[in-house]
Amino acid sequence: MLLSKKIRLKITCTDQLSLEFMQAKCRGLYNWWIGKLRNGEQWQLYAAKKSLHSSKEHDKELNQVYGKLLAEVYFRIDKAMQAFYRRVKSGETPGFPRFRPRHAFFTLCYPASYLKIHNNQITLPTGGKGKNKQFPNIQAILTEKPPDKFKEVAVSRDSRGNYYCSFVFEAAGKTGKELQGTVAMDLGVKTLAVGVSSTGRNYQIGGFKGHAWFNKQLDKIRAKRAKCQKGSIRYRYLSNIYKKVAQKRRNKQLDSLHKATSSHRLQTG
Repeated sequence: MLLSKKIRLKITCTDQLSLEFMQAKCRGLYNWWIGKLRNGEQWQLYAAKKSLHSSKEHDKELNQVYGKLLAEVYFRIDKAMQAFYRRVKSGETPGFPRFRPRHAFFTLCYPASYLKIHNNQITLPTGGKGKNKQFPNIQAILTEKPPDKFKEVAVSRDSRGNYYCSFVFEAAGKTGKELQGTVAMDLGVKTLAVGVSSTGRNYQIGGFKGHAWFNKQLDKIRAKRAKCQKGSIRYRYLSNIYKKVAQKRRNKQLDSLHKATSSHRLQTG
């Protein structure tokens, strides 16, 4: 079974610019092909990959992007087109592949064999060679230990500007006595989930209980900020306070989920 472990990265401002440059170029290549397909271009994966050389001649900056990242763009388009053909064949709503927006980070997928990890420091290669190499290889620190024998790594960014590496790895099968029967679970509002098993056993997993307090605090900050002129010192100050309170709420929610799953694992184990 394949699993994914998401680990936060600690990188410098220079390396952030390198990641932003490469994801922007990959997104531009992706959107360029989607535009051609919308105008009636026939999609053939390997014929499209052969056109990468001519694309680099047209846009010299593509040479500064790692080649495996550019190749992955074509595979992502192929997966989107195959899903589109499948939906058309089955009579579902087709949903032609869409353009990727500028404000969203275009995930960069690195094969595992081209990465180097030493003492939780990961090296992400960039494009170019010798004197033509504009961006040095990215040196980032992983906040957790990565899994062993991972297959690929996906670099992403959240809405708060934090960068992450998602490691895809093969999970070993669990041994021991397998539980028989069925458990029906239902997500709750005041609790995380409730359920009942086929043997009549009831399950109740508690959830985060601070929603009302945090929502009240955020509403107060928004009300104060609404009275300020946009862009003023007071407005920016309240915006930073709002981000800190919202981040604290997210941390509390994650901590609550972690404790709930840990306690449930101990009880069932």
